[in-house]
Amino acid sequence: MNKVTTAETTQHPYIKSKSKNNELPVIGITLGDINGIGPEVVIKALSDKRIMKFFTPVIFGSAKVLSFYRKLMVTESFNYITINNLQSVAYGKVNVYNCWEKHMDILPGKVTPEGGYAAWQALKDGTTALKKGYLDAIVTAPINKHNIQSEDFTYPGHTEFFTETFEARDSLMLLVKDELRVGVVTGHIPLNEVSKQLTKEKIRRKINLLETSLKRDFGKIKPSIAVLGLNPHAGEEGLLGKEEQEIIIPVIEEFKKEGKLVFGPFPSDGFFGTATYSKFNGILAMYHDQGLIPFKTLAFDQGVNFTAGLPIVRTSPDHGTAYDIAGKNLAEESSMREALYVACDVLKNRQATEDDEK
Repeated sequence: MNKVTTAETTQHPYIKSKSKNNELPVIGITLGDINGIGPEVVIKALSDKRIMKFFTPVIFGSAKVLSFYRKLMVTESFNYITINNLQSVAYGKVNVYNCWEKHMDILPGKVTPEGGYAAWQALKDGTTALKKGYLDAIVTAPINKHNIQSEDFTYPGHTEFFTETFEARDSLMLLVKDELRVGVVTGHIPLNEVSKQLTKEKIRRKINLLETSLKRDFGKIKPSIAVLGLNPHAGEEGLLGKEEQEIIIPVIEEFKKEGKLVFGPFPSDGFFGTATYSKFNGILAMYHDQGLIPFKTLAFDQGVNFTAGLPIVRTSPDHGTAYDIAGKNLAEESSMREALYVACDVLKNRQATEDDEK
């Protein structure tokens, strides 16, 4: 069990929310791989001072790394203060918490062990701060899933790490852009394993997670959910595959009997090609690329990766490290900015849900 441990694993920050005291939420931002575009999109997103009206950011990483990229980008609109104590966060300013002391070579566009080490240190410290209640939410810049691997980090990605660290029974990778929300039943696994891992119970759990998140995190009172088929043409009534008839359809019928607005299975190509997706609050795909390819085609620049089902709020830009453009001042920051805004919106919706339940 590779969990971030701390002596103060107290109540989760959405319960202990600073916003209840009429203060802006404090959102942690992990810097990700220092040789990717993470530092650049963080700098660009936080250079607009108007963003401070919605939250106070705490960057987990290195002031030296940020200074390096600020000079490389020739920007004077990004300013920050360095803090050594998370109890002394300066509201209305960009705070930077240094997560390592040793010298690191910054090599934009290069995959290095140091880049993985730095990404893990930032993630570890940010997660510990989240557990201790110093943060209300966390936004993670992109990591390289290969060079971050170590004895401490043995996960396929952020989603699996947060799911285990916060002891969630299950979670759902949910891609979000405005009213388009796409979740996946199976995540970071080989394609030839997908059909083996599809079970009625797994699909049932993911639909429940999606419905709960749509209500609690996005304010949908009675959400409508579309379920995609696994096979071409959603199996063509068993001609092109049995999974729809034997696994997916029976689960959908169960939800319908309960009065839930769950529909499908829909063939993925026609579903997105005819914009049928616009009629639903949430969409559940069977595997990673089935959901993420159409989502990123429709919303790549502003898409957000949200982990549903966790007791804490975690979002991320929906892009990767993009080494090919790192250090060239070409990275687009819209997805990072949206990830920050979605974190704020989810916090507000969760607070409203708690207030309604009292």
